[in-house]
Amino acid sequence: MSVEKKEIADHLTGDMPAEEFRLLGHSAIDWIAEYLSDMERYPVLSQSQPSELKRALPPSAPAEGETFEAILADFERFIIPGVTHWNHAGFFAYISNSASMPAILGELFSAALNINAMLWRTSPAATELEEVTTEWLRKMLDLPESFSGVIYDTASISTLCAIAAAREAVPEINVREDGLTGAPQRLRLYSSDQAHSSVEKGAITLGLGQKGVRKIPADSSFRMKPDALASAIREDRLAGWRPFCVTATTGTTSTGSMDSIAEIADICEREGLWFHVDAAYGGSTAVLPEMRTAFAGWERADSIVINPHKWLFVPVDLSVLYCRRMDVLGQAFSLVPEYLKTQDADEVKNFMDYGPQLGRRFRALKFWFVLRYFGVEGIRARIRNHLEMAREFARWIEESRDFEMLAPVPLAIVCFRANPRGLESESDIDNLNERLMEEVNRSGRIYISHTKLNGRFTLRLVVGNIRTTRDHVRGAWEELNSALGRLLEVT
Repeated sequence: MSVEKKEIADHLTGDMPAEEFRLLGHSAIDWIAEYLSDMERYPVLSQSQPSELKRALPPSAPAEGETFEAILADFERFIIPGVTHWNHAGFFAYISNSASMPAILGELFSAALNINAMLWRTSPAATELEEVTTEWLRKMLDLPESFSGVIYDTASISTLCAIAAAREAVPEINVREDGLTGAPQRLRLYSSDQAHSSVEKGAITLGLGQKGVRKIPADSSFRMKPDALASAIREDRLAGWRPFCVTATTGTTSTGSMDSIAEIADICEREGLWFHVDAAYGGSTAVLPEMRTAFAGWERADSIVINPHKWLFVPVDLSVLYCRRMDVLGQAFSLVPEYLKTQDADEVKNFMDYGPQLGRRFRALKFWFVLRYFGVEGIRARIRNHLEMAREFARWIEESRDFEMLAPVPLAIVCFRANPRGLESESDIDNLNERLMEEVNRSGRIYISHTKLNGRFTLRLVVGNIRTTRDHVRGAWEELNSALGRLLEVT
């Protein structure tokens, strides 16, 4: 082969040259640093129209490779306009999450190492750092030593795995071998009518069906009614159901409401039911000693989910499931073919045995970067600040003549609506608030979302972004008032 042909072959079969990567890597980090430092030049909610990006890009991949400069130019020209900026300080929608800079660097190293953390042997550091970081978090939350942690991608998978373990713990059935067709009774799972949809999705996935989920009504503060739960369990036993699991929530998605964990734990212990706590959102606040009374009783749960990618400044995705019965969780999922058997299996933890995934990213690394860089006190200070800003926003609502609160604020979700004088019809008020939400979101300065509470269209403002300051919250309040004024002038 000639020298010229060899150079062409090397170019076609090898990776990007290291020196080129080094230069382009500097450019990429510079772009990210500038983006995160001056994100407010972008509208927080993408103004893109459906299919806009698909029409702009070629229908097929390029036959020949292109320069990084061309790729970056098209990234800025085509991709960024179609991005809703979750890292934006004005992002107040859904459940806020934000990627801190140390976590982004951790993600970079994780991608470079490209580890599949299925077995301890496939990268001992990945497995052991997962054990270390989940143990650090357990201590930060003041959970007892009986809990062990495992990292998944999202709370949906964490909750599904918890329900699977609860199903595995039912002594009358052998789901692994017989499936649910061999069960003498239909299984029943209980959750609040305010619970996250992941509970119902998990039940569907695991073969329980939507009819296998009984939703317990909430009280006026949107917390599950323990007496209604106890009554439902009694009724179902008499009707031939097999109750097996209860999920409670500390930080519901709509309002941030906190179920009475201790009372529900009493019922689960009395009835012999698996008790799962969905603390995906609110659980992070348990790092604050002054917040722990709201979590009293969760130490008696069988499993708890917490999402560091929600309020611990880790990029999506990273969810931690704590379980007091890891042996049962392992029984639900462990399946080791010959090609994955190792001699050290009895000495180490192989995390592939505790969930449906075989391939597992090195998620613990970015979490370790966050915990090391900010420290426990730094994390506490940031969460306290968010709680204070949300409560201040709620006070402005309470003092306003044009707005009203629609739910308590136990965490950092503020549920409210505009209700100016002169509007008597609930449908007119709902219509006004929907138009108000669209108006402020169209501005590009803030992004809020909605829910429905007691049938009423409800605006939600959630504080939780690491870059959000009081000026941003004050700006959101001013934007809402200004937009409401414009709408009322038109009507």
